[in-house]
Amino acid sequence: METPSKIIDENLTVMMEFILLGFSDLPSLEGFLFVLFLIIYMSILIGNGLIIFITKIDPTLQTPMYFFIGNFSFLEICYTSVTIPRLLTSLWSQKRNISFLACAVQLTSFLIMGATECFLLAVMAYDRYVAICKPLYYPVIMNHNTCIKLVVGSWISGIPLQIGQTYQIFSLPLCGSNKLNHIFCDIPPLLKLACGDTSVNEFSVYADVLILAMIPFILILWTYSKIISTILKMSSATGRSKAFSTCSSHLIVVGLFFGSAIITYLRPKSIHSAEVDKVLSLFYTIVTPMFNPMIYSLRNKDVIVAMKKLLPK
Repeated sequence: METPSKIIDENLTVMMEFILLGFSDLPSLEGFLFVLFLIIYMSILIGNGLIIFITKIDPTLQTPMYFFIGNFSFLEICYTSVTIPRLLTSLWSQKRNISFLACAVQLTSFLIMGATECFLLAVMAYDRYVAICKPLYYPVIMNHNTCIKLVVGSWISGIPLQIGQTYQIFSLPLCGSNKLNHIFCDIPPLLKLACGDTSVNEFSVYADVLILAMIPFILILWTYSKIISTILKMSSATGRSKAFSTCSSHLIVVGLFFGSAIITYLRPKSIHSAEVDKVLSLFYTIVTPMFNPMIYSLRNKDVIVAMKKLLPK
């Protein structure tokens, strides 16, 4: 059912609410998808919550690396909570409408969390760079105040640009259907509803991605080029193995998140496919947060030891 919209003229309308189509083209699978996404969401909350808890209470994990991992897990909980609960509600109740304001708030929150994740992943790469390439200066450079400033900076750096991006998108004249063929309010499906030429807005999206995603991504690649070069020069095989182990987990998360996000937002509009966009969005909104606890715990001996300490309690 079309949502009410106020008619301005023959072509132009002011949308009062949107319809998030989600998985409405797969009605027979919606019950299964609800159970699947509910299990995934619960695993994200429990897994990342456990990481936060362990890094807070275990004395051996009171280091900058685990401080950042704990903050990253908190971010993942917030990030998924912007999209999954509404998706679950839609699958359960079959009510797919979302108000104009709620859609704008969801998009703004989603974009800010995404920018924060980009910056925080870059901060975590920098932490590993200092630890491996400048070990003698590590306690001085990565002191507690610096760590707090880096985390706060990661959270607030993208806010102005992302609020401006949302304002631009929702200021566009919309016409025709109010149906968003996506699982949440995102830029590509919203641009498809806009009237006229959206090339300026598309350029703005590309510019934002270059600033908020590509620059952190390039910094990560640069730090890891330095890290790998330093590791290869180590004389101890045990030292090389431990250094690679602490970095590999972070690189897996970086690959999953940046790979799917960059493909989604840097593809030309002409080759955008709603189905492909839905699958890619699941990677950076659900898959990465779900695997984050497993990647940082199963591949990390310190976290495993800390978990074992908790089991008898």
